[in-house]
Amino acid sequence: MHFLSCKMANNCSSNQSKIKTIDETCEKSRAQELKEEGNKLFKAGDHQGAIKTYTKALNLCPEKCQERIVCLKNRAAAFLKLGQYENAVKDTNAVLEEEPSDVKALFRRSQAYEELGKFNEAFKDALAVQHLEPKNTAIQPVLRRLNIKLQQIAKEQSSTINKVKQMLEVLLQPEENVEKKVQATNNLIVLAREKSGAHIIASEKGIEKLVSEMKMTKNMELSIALIRVLGEICRSNVDRTAEVMDRLDVQYLVSCFNTHSSEYLNAIQYLTQLILNSLSGMDIKEGKKPDKELMESNHSRIDSIMAALVKSCASHVMSGLGRDSLLELIMKNVDLDALNWGMKFIESNGIWALMEIASELKEIKYESSMDITDTTRANISVIMDRVYWCMDHDKAREVYREKVMEYINNKLIGPDIENKVRVTTAITALLQGPLDVGNYCLGQQGVMEMMLAMCNSEDEVQQKVAVEAIVAAASKKDKCTSIISMGTGILKKLYQSSNDHIKVRALVGLCKLGSLGGTDAAIRPFSDGSTQKLAKSCQKLLVNPAKDKDLRKWAAEGLAYLTLDAEVKEALIEDQVSIQALIELAKAGDLSVIYGVVTTLVNLTNSYEKQEIIPEMIELAKFAKQHVPEDHSKDAKEFVDKRVKVLVDSGITSALVALSKTESKSSRELIARVFNAMCEQKELRGTVVQQGGAKVLLNLALEGTDKGKLFAAQALARIGITINPEVAFPGQRTAEVVRPLMSLLHPDCTALQNFETLMAITNLAQVSPSVRSCILKDSGFSRIENYMYEEHEMLKRAATQCIVNLMNCDEVIKHFEGNNDRVKYLVLLSEDDDLETAKAASGALAMITSASTVVCKKVLEAKSWHEILCKLVASEDKDLQHRGVCIVHNMILADQELAEKIVETNLLEVLMAIVRPEVVDVSEKIKEYARAALKKAEDYKLIISTEKVITSEPKDEE
Repeated sequence: MHFLSCKMANNCSSNQSKIKTIDETCEKSRAQELKEEGNKLFKAGDHQGAIKTYTKALNLCPEKCQERIVCLKNRAAAFLKLGQYENAVKDTNAVLEEEPSDVKALFRRSQAYEELGKFNEAFKDALAVQHLEPKNTAIQPVLRRLNIKLQQIAKEQSSTINKVKQMLEVLLQPEENVEKKVQATNNLIVLAREKSGAHIIASEKGIEKLVSEMKMTKNMELSIALIRVLGEICRSNVDRTAEVMDRLDVQYLVSCFNTHSSEYLNAIQYLTQLILNSLSGMDIKEGKKPDKELMESNHSRIDSIMAALVKSCASHVMSGLGRDSLLELIMKNVDLDALNWGMKFIESNGIWALMEIASELKEIKYESSMDITDTTRANISVIMDRVYWCMDHDKAREVYREKVMEYINNKLIGPDIENKVRVTTAITALLQGPLDVGNYCLGQQGVMEMMLAMCNSEDEVQQKVAVEAIVAAASKKDKCTSIISMGTGILKKLYQSSNDHIKVRALVGLCKLGSLGGTDAAIRPFSDGSTQKLAKSCQKLLVNPAKDKDLRKWAAEGLAYLTLDAEVKEALIEDQVSIQALIELAKAGDLSVIYGVVTTLVNLTNSYEKQEIIPEMIELAKFAKQHVPEDHSKDAKEFVDKRVKVLVDSGITSALVALSKTESKSSRELIARVFNAMCEQKELRGTVVQQGGAKVLLNLALEGTDKGKLFAAQALARIGITINPEVAFPGQRTAEVVRPLMSLLHPDCTALQNFETLMAITNLAQVSPSVRSCILKDSGFSRIENYMYEEHEMLKRAATQCIVNLMNCDEVIKHFEGNNDRVKYLVLLSEDDDLETAKAASGALAMITSASTVVCKKVLEAKSWHEILCKLVASEDKDLQHRGVCIVHNMILADQELAEKIVETNLLEVLMAIVRPEVVDVSEKIKEYARAALKKAEDYKLIISTEKVITSEPKDEE
């Protein structure tokens, strides 16, 4: 039995070994197939598809095999084509680790290094290629080019070194030469913006000298200049950033935030952000997410900075402006899309710190009170919300809630009324941030009762704080319903208060409860006319110049709820004084007013989220006796368009520009919605651009919620359709606007968004080669081309027109020259039923056949090519005829064999008919093309001299 068991075990082991061998063989075979498929895609110009296929092949290849090395080299070549040079370096590095003498890998790495500006490394690789293959002619021009570049760099560096030395020496002079020091430091800022300049400053012990001077000087202008130099030195360089951090020290860095100078704070905040960007590989504005490997290697430095920010923001000696600056940094970097520092934030007692700041009240002052501003609590709410969204599982969210309740329970242990007031204030901040957590706190035993008791007290501070919490709590319909039953009477009582600050808060509470029905005209929580009365009370407070800003801010928030009612919208838009007061309140730049003002504007423009109601579902709901929401007649399009025009004419754009500085993603989305509603009307787009809206929209399209970015991008597209892109997006912005626009070419976007984007990109493609390059980056061509195959006529036309304007790019020509049916499809589109599509397709053919003989030959792949070309050449539409003659001209001039095939058709007769003197309805330009084509056919000796036929007078008919 023992012998049989062993034998069976051996057989089993042998079978498993055979199965494993078979699996490995299958995987290797599949990898080879994928490699070949990738090669075909590469040759066809589909480099993105080639990369995906090579990656699949690599996943099947075992380590250290030849197939893997080939796939890596091929993928590197595809990365080079797409301009993804860092990825090309990674793949070639992987090859050279296995085979250090691989010529193709060295050559491709040299190309990538050159594009990345690493000319020294590129030159070394090129030399290695020459050494390995002395007869390689392709490397000679590369070596010459790099050699010239290195000599230029050496010359520039020599000059830069002298300048840097001079500037740094000025910094060592006595303090009385402060003006010279400022000038020298400003010069260093300019030098540090160049990679070579920053490198030279660091190599000349500049970081040490700059930090030393920064710590010693008391001159604010010099300090700001020094900080800016250090920021440029840190930009995108980990080693220099590490040295700056070591010299500065984290504690000293955060201590610099304790100032009342906004200009100094901007500089030190910018430096800190650049340090975090360099250490993580992140750039929020550029849409560049952190590099995982880089973050892992620098996690201790990143964590030390973030922990110091969290600790210092709750410092009782920190200035209010400095605290806001620290909070803004935490807000930007704690986010899920940034450093995703949520869990570490909680571990660093960040929740306790934020709750402590949020509980601060200007009305309650004591010895250790923190200095806060009007925007501090709003910043806290945003951070709390972003940290909560970092909690990606139930256990983490539970820990978050426990930390919040730990703070609240600690404060409520004793009977001290001051702590109750502070806890209520902190809960209000939660209700304006992570609403789920705020509602969780309200649901704890005794919390809501405590707030209602505070409302009933005679203490005005308690009343004010409690009513604010109730207003914030009435955010969800179910919570609103309970508050209506418990607190409406109290709110009405507080509305009679002689204290305006309590009165206005109670008014907002009533407004919020009155808006329970939203835009549904059938639901009215209060009696008819009450909503309008509340609105008039808000307007009265808003326009009263004697009232302070806090009262007007709350009045605007009241209108934010009431303007869901179309009657209130129409009454408000007719009151120009109230509209102007709302705009002036926003233009003041106080971001604490943002919710009230922007939400009111969203309601007036009807740019809020609308649920699509399917007619069949309405009938089904009626049958089931369910309530069906009703739209108010005054929310019809003509009313909305009129309101939008009034707002734009009143100067709403400047108000939105001022409020767009907010870090709140939800507020940025609301601003983007309003801008998009404005840009929907062609005649208003010019005003938006003139008042700075395009610049703001570009920022909104790069940073915010996913929906907000799309709304901003759509507004940019609408501007790009109507206004010359070079006017709407001057300078570098013409290239920067491409990325947000391309995000709208996605299946999840609406057909209208797709269409408007294609139209805008068509206009942008006319600007310059650099802009066209940006459009084609990251598979831009295939994303545009996909819409040429849409059944939707407008989308197909817009995509074809867009492709026409990209035809000047070599990359696009290669796409059409590849092993595909693109040229054939263009030929077929040239006889499309839609005239504009036919013009665009034939125009594209005319352009590309003039640039590529390969494309000229591919025209014949369309079965009915001669029929389609005949229709074009003989078309009554002069634009189509011009394009058709041009295509035939290009084909005849390109190749004799092509000319022979054209001569065999009746195209020749049509061309000869066109050039006859008696034909007067054909432009001279078309005749010139036709004559040139016939002349070339004559040169090929395919036809006899046509001169007599062309110039002879017509004979009289017998």
